[in-house]
Amino acid sequence: MSRIGLKPIEIPAGVEVKVDNANVVTVKGPKGELTQQVDKGMTINIEDNTVTVVRPSESKRDRSLHGLTRTLVGNMVEGVTSGYKKTLVIEGTGYRAAKAGKKLTLNLGYSHPIEVEDPQGIEVEVPDAHTIVITGIDKQKVGNFAANIRDYRKPEPYKGKGVRYIDEHIRRKVGKTGK
Repeated sequence: MSRIGLKPIEIPAGVEVKVDNANVVTVKGPKGELTQQVDKGMTINIEDNTVTVVRPSESKRDRSLHGLTRTLVGNMVEGVTSGYKKTLVIEGTGYRAAKAGKKLTLNLGYSHPIEVEDPQGIEVEVPDAHTIVITGIDKQKVGNFAANIRDYRKPEPYKGKGVRYIDEHIRRKVGKTGK
């Protein structure tokens, strides 16, 4: 029994959810519109400002897709109402970020600066040289873009230099001991 799949999704005021015959879910809200193709076996019911997902059988595949489908639709509803935000922190001597137009420029200790173009639907802000704030309505795009930026220079365990999430804790190692 899927505890997540059985939970109903509340539809806030100002949000419109539609499902067509091919199980394409479209959610419109104050921040934008998202569309997602879900598995054809799942039944999505919309009643009285709630969305429920019903699985066709008790097979292993259907049970695993039940919770996934509910979570995808729930993330779409949350994205168009409040949006998603990831904050990255840059630590290290000479490491910094700058924003010019739609280009994010990262100086992360390499011989050249790294320039990254903002993906469509994602907004990147640089409040100071050591902080990057990524916002958007699609949870997957926001998380993927943040992970790609972090991959340019992952935090290392000895001095903690690199790009990390603001709530990420880096386990520090002691390093060499002198004689």
